[in-house]
Amino acid sequence: MTKATMLYKPLGMAFGMLGGMAASALFNRTWKMVAGEDDAPDAHDEDRAWREILAAAALQGAIFAVVKAAVQRGGAVSVRRVTGQWPD
Repeated sequence: MTKATMLYKPLGMAFGMLGGMAASALFNRTWKMVAGEDDAPDAHDEDRAWREILAAAALQGAIFAVVKAAVQRGGAVSVRRVTGQWPD
């Protein structure tokens, strides 16, 4: 295991958790802006239409994927700056 990888693993976990919290907050704000509601629909909510539930799920998935990629890439770039090596 390289020095870069050893540094990246614990930092990646910590930043991943922070990224998850940021993505959750971003999704909630986005949903409120798009739908005008405080809470996104739950898949078990029988009073919600399929399209509303699937739209919320697609939006949430897209936001989480973009935040995850940004956090991972940013972490790898930072580790390379510190160690001179790209983490495995």
